[in-house]
Amino acid sequence: MMEIPGGRILLHDEGTRTRWKAEIDPFLLAPYPVTRELYLSVTGRAPGSEAGPRVPVTEVSWLDAVAFCDLLSLREGLTPCYAASGDDPDGLDVVRDPRADGYRLPTEAEWEHACRAGDLGVRHGELDEIAWHRGNSGGGPREAGTRAPNAWGLHDMIGNVWEWCQDHYDPEVYGPYRVFRGGGWSDLPRGCRASCRRKSHPTLRLDDLGFRLARSL
Repeated sequence: MMEIPGGRILLHDEGTRTRWKAEIDPFLLAPYPVTRELYLSVTGRAPGSEAGPRVPVTEVSWLDAVAFCDLLSLREGLTPCYAASGDDPDGLDVVRDPRADGYRLPTEAEWEHACRAGDLGVRHGELDEIAWHRGNSGGGPREAGTRAPNAWGLHDMIGNVWEWCQDHYDPEVYGPYRVFRGGGWSDLPRGCRASCRRKSHPTLRLDDLGFRLARSL
């Protein structure tokens, strides 16, 4: 896990033309997305591409991702961050304990702050150097950590697989839909930008959607 410094970030949504500021405390973030190898070691299964053990795990829902976070926390003797009755198909019963020291998903603001690593541009480097995308991926996810990292040592923040975040997208309009960020192996350059936001139901599973682990300090 890499220690990410605190800071302030201005986020925006292109569709609604809204902007909002967020204050971010220092936190920990994994240098690359959860791989099939790690997911298999914790859950006993490895969904998604069979390209190799170090390829990011895909075809995991938001609910799968938070369940994994708790299982890994328990395995490592940490306090799980999430609790749920398991009865709500929309995941609205999932509550995060802010005092827990276990693994969790990054908030959307944490994710973009970490992705930018102080860079205010569209992305933190040349697309082909930092990301697997439609133009160079060969039609599937690639081994994690094989593109150039950003200034804070984080790989695959842009491209390879989209990453689930903690946040609801817009509860008043989209109900339980959660945010995912970063672009994936099948995306054109427009989808591979630090500010690009997408959303879906927390049960969605796609072949270009995974997640990355965070922890609070």
